[in-house]
Amino acid sequence: MLKGNSFLAVDFGAGSLKLAEFEVNEAGGLVLKHYAIKPLGLEGSQETKREALILKTLQEVIAEKGIKAKDINVCAPGFHVFSKFVKLPPVEASKVTQIIQYEAQQNVPFPLAEVVWDYQIIGTTASGELEVLLVAIKSDIVEGLFRTTAAAGLRLQICDVSPAALCNAFRYNYSDLEDCTMLLDIGAKTSNLLFFEKGKVFSRSINLGANSITQDFANEAKLKFDQADKIKIDEGFVSLGGAYEEPENQHQAAISKIARQFMTRLHIQVNQTMQFYRGQQGGSAPQRLFLSGGASIMPYTAQFFAEKLNVPVEYLNPFRSVQIDPGVNLEELARVAHSLGEVVGLGLRNMVNCPVELNLMPDSTLRWQSFNQKKPYFLATLGSLVLMALAVGFLFEKLAGVKKDQLEKIQPTIDQLKAKETSFKKVFGDLKKTKDNLEQDALWLEERYFWADILREMRGALILAEDTTHRKFGHDTGVWIETMTSLAPQGSGTFDPNLQGGGGASEVMPSRSIETDAFRARYGLVQGRGRGDEFRGMNPALGQPAPDGAAVAGVPAANSNQVATVTVVCRGVSLSQALSSGNAASANTEIAFALESALKESPLFDAKETQLTQKVTEDEATGTFTFGLTLKLKRPLKL
Repeated sequence: MLKGNSFLAVDFGAGSLKLAEFEVNEAGGLVLKHYAIKPLGLEGSQETKREALILKTLQEVIAEKGIKAKDINVCAPGFHVFSKFVKLPPVEASKVTQIIQYEAQQNVPFPLAEVVWDYQIIGTTASGELEVLLVAIKSDIVEGLFRTTAAAGLRLQICDVSPAALCNAFRYNYSDLEDCTMLLDIGAKTSNLLFFEKGKVFSRSINLGANSITQDFANEAKLKFDQADKIKIDEGFVSLGGAYEEPENQHQAAISKIARQFMTRLHIQVNQTMQFYRGQQGGSAPQRLFLSGGASIMPYTAQFFAEKLNVPVEYLNPFRSVQIDPGVNLEELARVAHSLGEVVGLGLRNMVNCPVELNLMPDSTLRWQSFNQKKPYFLATLGSLVLMALAVGFLFEKLAGVKKDQLEKIQPTIDQLKAKETSFKKVFGDLKKTKDNLEQDALWLEERYFWADILREMRGALILAEDTTHRKFGHDTGVWIETMTSLAPQGSGTFDPNLQGGGGASEVMPSRSIETDAFRARYGLVQGRGRGDEFRGMNPALGQPAPDGAAVAGVPAANSNQVATVTVVCRGVSLSQALSSGNAASANTEIAFALESALKESPLFDAKETQLTQKVTEDEATGTFTFGLTLKLKRPLKL
């Protein structure tokens, strides 16, 4: 970064956007020019609204402060970042990257193809093991940050993470501290705990943030989140515990208890991390604690941790070694300095070699940046191509003049051929139309006898069912069709079974009022092969022709033009006289299934959808039984 050129450092936190404009002075030090903190509210932690919100907030801050800088370093929010410290066995330097790649595959809770990850070797243990900080973030999160900064007219240079930025800010400002020191950054959605000891660094992300205080208070007081958050900031404090007089302000009393409960849970996590650091990382007991983050400023937070941890507690000052521009109000900065550790750490990346240097920029973003850097060369190349195209165009214009002269000479011949083409297309169209009409006539002739084919198939199935029953039970029986109804496919019209025909028989389908005997006689159902003939077309109980009303329904409604399904009700002579009652019921059912099986074998019906649809019902008064079938035509009949 050139001296005097300003740049931005922005921490996109869950609860607030923190921005600082820096420049590097003549001595190579960091100078703070402007800063701003803008709350994001509850929407800041909602993925669906977050990107649009931070873009709007970023644009407002830049306009409000009159910032002209275009380069920007950003810090991804802690709740989006996965970080872990791992120890690697002592290996050759050439194999370190390969081993870390394996560790990333084992530890990162997402496919590596979906994340951007980086690592930093922090140091070595006494046994020679490498201590490595591994961090990862979903690629689409970083791409969203790139879109946001690009939409604001900024150039994204570095994408860092909170623990690394805090580490760099602390080391830069408190390099004189050698013994074990803790830094607790309390954020809106997550918190970070860092340990510093003689060049050694260890951090852990804790899934607790101050938004939970606001949410619990909002639920208890039945307030909106933004209202509850304002009251928390203006009136809230951490209860001291023990016997003390409760505040008269009900909101203060509620917030203080909720805040203490939150701090207690946070202290438990801090205490567990301290034990892990001392036991597993070989660290020493912490000698002091620094607090940072927007939530750490709540009154009595420092006293709470001083009492619980029994160590001195103070607030982080990330500007301890940073020059402040005279235009910055020092009193206002002092009130919020503890929450700006990340932006100072981001600013340091442009001027010094930092202890932790991570950059989670995805390949797609880096390629786009590379393209932008090379854009002037692309534009120059494009200009050369345009000039070349103009020269080629001039040449082709000359050639086009020659071709035009030739075209004018042969145009009369082309016109004659076009006239013949038009005549040919007309004749060909007439021929195609005649062919289509002939095909339609042939189809109508074929379908004229379709119902006769259906009735012939049904007659054959009835005879086959009687033969099957005779062979199995040794007794003759008779089966006939009592009613038959045709149904149009869905959408082609509705058939009304209550319509009455006018008598007579159509060549395609009998009208609805044809009596059963006449219907059977016309389509060959009366003539049998000996067995059961006396039952075809007769009422077996009365020995008389079937009465009027046993009609065949077959004419579709006026608005139908297809028949796809035929439903029939069959009646047969029960074998109850010839067989015992139990066997008779089984035999009657066998007859029904035999008829169903015979119809499924027919080439006219769909075997999957041709099936019994009414159970076998005994009629003791007439000595018969009935059952129903649905016959699905493989090819619907067009009327």
